Amino acid sequence: MTRYDIIHKDGSETSYVWCDKTKQMVVKEETIMGPIVLYSNGNQECERARTLLETLNIQIQEYRLGNHFTERSFRSEFGGEAEYPQVAIGYKHIGGLKDTLHYFQENNLL
Repeated sequence: MTRYDIIHKDGSETSYVWCDKTKQMVVKEETIMGPIVLYSNGNQECERARTLLETLNIQIQEYRLGNHFTERSFRSEFGGEAEYPQVAIGYKHIGGLKDTLHYFQENNLL
């Protein structure tokens, strides 16, 4: 069995497997494209999000408040009501921790 990956413009990745029996390429699964960007202020929810992603062996790029961005730029990017953490996969903004969990469940990644 040979696996091929195609990376799409939106940052997602589709995996194909060559099936020797049928001599065709078959879509194996939809996978996420790393790294996942985690915007963090170091609170407990951010630590939970990082732990979840590390448990799933997902590459994480963590941006921390005060080191990589300001509160003002965070609010400008995600809105005044946005909570920490915020998660993006490739160029796609997923949302907070609950949104990320929901996204992973919908895509059978948990």
